[in-house]
Amino acid sequence: MKLLITCLLIITSAASFAQFDNPSNNSAQFEKTETDVASPTGLEFLAIKKPSLTNPDNRFNGKDYSDLGNPDKKQLDMSGDDGLLENKTNKAPKYFTKDKEAKDEYGRDQYLGDFKTTASYVNIVYRDHEYVDGDRIRVFVNNDIVQSSITLDSSFRGFDLTLEPGFNKIDFQALNQGESGPNTAELHVYDDKGQLVSAHEWNLLTGNKATVIIVKE
Repeated sequence: MKLLITCLLIITSAASFAQFDNPSNNSAQFEKTETDVASPTGLEFLAIKKPSLTNPDNRFNGKDYSDLGNPDKKQLDMSGDDGLLENKTNKAPKYFTKDKEAKDEYGRDQYLGDFKTTASYVNIVYRDHEYVDGDRIRVFVNNDIVQSSITLDSSFRGFDLTLEPGFNKIDFQALNQGESGPNTAELHVYDDKGQLVSAHEWNLLTGNKATVIIVKE
């Protein structure tokens, strides 16, 4: 009996060891796979050519001396015309090539108006504002000659007049009509503070007058 029990125990132990040594019947088998993954390096973009403000075909070549010593090149001439405009005050602007036509209506005296002022004196200036052609005038103040003969040019010139209380009459008489058209002029009157108080123009035939009256209050 003891021998039978001992044999059964030996058989049972052998079967248990055999089950552990052969796991193929009850355990799952997995195929070994590669698990190493390369570290990411981020997105990669195609290289973009930077824009250029210059044309590479026309870049200056500092080593190009082909134009040096070329006798056909025009040299800088400092002795000739510099191309700058010369301001000549004795000439009218280029768009005046002649005066207006001498009309019959210019053959009479012209009244340029009057104004009142409290100034002690005024500055009276005049010029030929059109074609400068040698127009000449004579100036009277209260019928007395103060300028006997003045040739008008393109720049203002004149005189200061001390005002008498009441009426001060200034006459401008055309002594000629220059080389063309009527006797033409622009007249400005400034008070003793330098403010423009009167501005007029005249067109006169020879012998006629333009008159302005200043009333001192």
